[in-house]
Amino acid sequence: MAIKPSQYIWSQGRLIPWEEATVHVLTHAIHYGSSIFEGIRAYATDNGPTFFRLEDHIRRMFESARIHRMDTPFTPEELTRACHQVVSANNLESAYIRPIIFYGYDSLGVVPQPDSLQAVIAAFEWGAYLGEEALANGVDVGVCSWQRPAPNTFPTMAKAGGNYLASSLMSQEAKRNGFKEAIALDSRGYLSEGPGENLFLVRDNVIYTPSIVNAILMGITRDSVMQIARRLGYEVREQVLPREFLYVADELFFTGTAAEVTPIRSVDHMMVGDGKRGPVAEAIQKAFFDLVTGKSTDFDNWLEPVAHQPAMAEV
Repeated sequence: MAIKPSQYIWSQGRLIPWEEATVHVLTHAIHYGSSIFEGIRAYATDNGPTFFRLEDHIRRMFESARIHRMDTPFTPEELTRACHQVVSANNLESAYIRPIIFYGYDSLGVVPQPDSLQAVIAAFEWGAYLGEEALANGVDVGVCSWQRPAPNTFPTMAKAGGNYLASSLMSQEAKRNGFKEAIALDSRGYLSEGPGENLFLVRDNVIYTPSIVNAILMGITRDSVMQIARRLGYEVREQVLPREFLYVADELFFTGTAAEVTPIRSVDHMMVGDGKRGPVAEAIQKAFFDLVTGKSTDFDNWLEPVAHQPAMAEV
């Protein structure tokens, strides 16, 4: 999905024009994937654009930085304010927000220079990651040959740029095989996740999702969906799941900041259920979108209205 440019990007403490947000070709992160990032959404509500779980995303970003021993150049409070600044300055009613901290231009040694760390935040309009029609009709997926990494290879709990080279291979393979997206297994052959999504399965009205031991990213939308599902009265189980569970599930669906709640229509050319969005996924999807758009009660204080700031004040 092509990026629709906005007007400003927050970079190193100030707003700069979108087209000026550039880096040197010898930037460390370009060569080694030495970055950590987040994907955050702000939704249009009757009270204006509103972040969904901004605090939790910023917390996870700093946890990723800690795992990779990055001494971040800004505090969580500063990056939180910066997220407000960049959405407000671009006059966005809804937005996808991409904060990233990366090692910049200093050295091409594998070990980067700590003082080269930079922080940037972009915000722009972005629709449903797997397509608007997929939210209702679902997507066709396939189990791919690329596996998630074994324990103690590299940290999958961190949302790091380098991790997504594997995700790219997975999605490319899926598309070559005629699928919209992939499902990856872990190094032991158990279900893990999609290239950029967490996975849920429904059988006999019980909701299952792979465990943290299956090399998954601890998704914030994943956590939200589990809490929403329990509030709706569903039993939710986090556990190790075999591949064949995909083929006997009543429903499958993806979750993620980009993917939101997207049903899976078929897996490995086998129809899931009757090939339509199932009742569990539909109920959770409705509850999720009602929450993020301010149509239902925010029991957990997950919503944070964007603070308005003049567009030119920080440029």
